[in-house]
Amino acid sequence: MSDPDSETAGGPDPRVAESGEHALEIELEVDHEGFSEDELPDGMPTGQDLRELVETAAASAGVTDGHVAITILEPGAIHALNLEHRGKDKPTDVLSFPIDGAGPVAGPREIGDVVICPEHTVSMREAVVHGILHLVGFDHETDTGEMLAVQGQILSWLPASAGPTAGTAA
Repeated sequence: MSDPDSETAGGPDPRVAESGEHALEIELEVDHEGFSEDELPDGMPTGQDLRELVETAAASAGVTDGHVAITILEPGAIHALNLEHRGKDKPTDVLSFPIDGAGPVAGPREIGDVVICPEHTVSMREAVVHGILHLVGFDHETDTGEMLAVQGQILSWLPASAGPTAGTAA
């Protein structure tokens, strides 16, 4: 990933959520032959839009500091991860790998990693929020609807910036 303080010809790098005074560090990576860090999937939030989605989702569990990595993956790579970590022999839209989560930590917080497959994602913004909520302890497979309700609220509070908002439908 490029340096968050780097600039493109048009100003700050739009692929990196600006760090400034914020305590959350957000890293966006691309490991997909169809896309690059200069050509992200349609609807992938960047810059301030990405920062607002991640900060709001993390704050819903009281997390306001730490590092999170979001990676765009190919269908084969997310399929392999889904099989290895969840025992599901198919690709999926988003997977989360929490590290420190929302609990107290002794040093700098490593929130975790979110991986997204655009070919299996209807909304890249929703995938980001969904993944971050999992990192901070929400689980729609075991709760009684809380996670998806919080996800819906966040997406309604933070309407998409100008530009496309949906990735490729699966």
